Amino acid sequence: MEHHPAAVWLTEAASAAEKQGAGILLRVVLIVMVVGSVLTAWFLLRGYKQKDD
Repeated sequence: MEHHPAAVWLTEAASAAEKQGAGILLRVVLIVMVVGSVLTAWFLLRGYKQKDD
């Protein structure tokens, strides 16, 4: 079997998540959701900017 560093990291992260619970994962998900919402709002609202020509 070949050595895959990403697979090892993933299994270690999964075992650490079992020990710690969902605290860190929940924080990461919430941060990604907030940043994604801000970027989406900026992208949608930038089209409503008034142009003074």
